[in-house]
Amino acid sequence: MARKVFVTGIGTDVGKTVASAILARAWKMDYWKPIQAGHLDDLESDKVKRLLTDTKSKVHPTHIQLTQATSPHFAAQHDGMEIQIQQLEVPITERPLLIEGAGGIMAPINSQQTMLDFVKHHHCEIVVVSRNYVGSINHTLLTLEIIQQQQLPLIGIIFNDNDYYQSIPFITNYAKVQVIGEIPLLKKIDLDTINSIASTFYKPDWVKE
Repeated sequence: MARKVFVTGIGTDVGKTVASAILARAWKMDYWKPIQAGHLDDLESDKVKRLLTDTKSKVHPTHIQLTQATSPHFAAQHDGMEIQIQQLEVPITERPLLIEGAGGIMAPINSQQTMLDFVKHHHCEIVVVSRNYVGSINHTLLTLEIIQQQQLPLIGIIFNDNDYYQSIPFITNYAKVQVIGEIPLLKKIDLDTINSIASTFYKPDWVKE
């Protein structure tokens, strides 16, 4: 069975999609975003596909597309449905699979289940994406704490944006977490830029050269 790596954020708009594209390139993984909430004119999976065009990584179709850019449980309710984790069947892959979540680790999928339950159900390892802003230390440490409390396999963390507030040294020292990589504030996002950053990322032993 292929390895499953779940990418979650410390909240919304922290750069999970770009981080996922870089990570998929660095670790030679396929990509899948099971739930897309809003922005259906340009899906996250389409953005990632453009950033992986020169690789062998496969981008799998998004399973559920919701019209509202809100938490999945509310967006689904608006669209007259309820999402069940059992519906979200993981694609069968030969390569490791990167799964991009919607929002943070406690974002609700339905009235009873969150992204955390998805991770447990599908036995995923976790990568956290943090963005450097005032308040991000608190949000990052709380995200890491809930993952560690649940004794889920945490691979490490990716930091997005320039570290204006010196968040990174405090978070890494306090949480004792593996730093996978840092993504600077990007003026442009193209294949060369993504490939350059991917080359600096930490690679676990299972990543094949």
